[in-house]
Amino acid sequence: MPDSRLGDDPARVELLSSEVVFDGAVWDIRRDTFTYNGESIVREYTDHTGAVAILAMDQQDRVLLIKQYRHPVRYRDWEIPAGLLDVADEEPLAAAMRELAEEADLLAGRWNVLSEFYSSPGGSDEAIRVYLARDLSPIPAFARTAEEADIEVRWVALDTVVDAVLARDVQNPSLTIGALTAHVSRARGWVDLAPGDAPWPRRPKQRSTQKQQKDATSRRA
Repeated sequence: MPDSRLGDDPARVELLSSEVVFDGAVWDIRRDTFTYNGESIVREYTDHTGAVAILAMDQQDRVLLIKQYRHPVRYRDWEIPAGLLDVADEEPLAAAMRELAEEADLLAGRWNVLSEFYSSPGGSDEAIRVYLARDLSPIPAFARTAEEADIEVRWVALDTVVDAVLARDVQNPSLTIGALTAHVSRARGWVDLAPGDAPWPRRPKQRSTQKQQKDATSRRA
């Protein structure tokens, strides 16, 4: 009887060429030529740093949401704290701790891996890990600029967030996936959670030091 467990399979292809066709401030557009099923195929995609997101939950099962402006879609959307893996040699869990502090002014005493996903596997190599952060405590507020300067913060019951997802009233992918996963995992007694420092085989590659320095300079500009 075949294994009933469902899972993605890694694939190896012969890469004939790979070049950056757009060198962006935060991420690039890369063009690869490779062979697959006996054909030579060209694909262009976003060469991404990857990211982490944090579903912070208090003792009343309320989720910390933030609302901020997102220019590509021209919306101020509800999200959970999140950020790029764009600091050299920084572990994903450390990045999640940093982002929770910077965007929500919170520390968490308990961390678990809640979910992982590719944001758009047909056009980007961005991988995102969603953490569940609990045992929360406040810290002094960070000074925020640009799109983060007018962040709105709200604590919302997890069930209410799920209702908003099912009604299609909120559509941020990290929020959607994180809330639905948390809702199911809570019903199962959180038995599906992984430790916060669990291995991440699909974690995106580390960017070069030169690229990271360019990114940092761009963010300061």
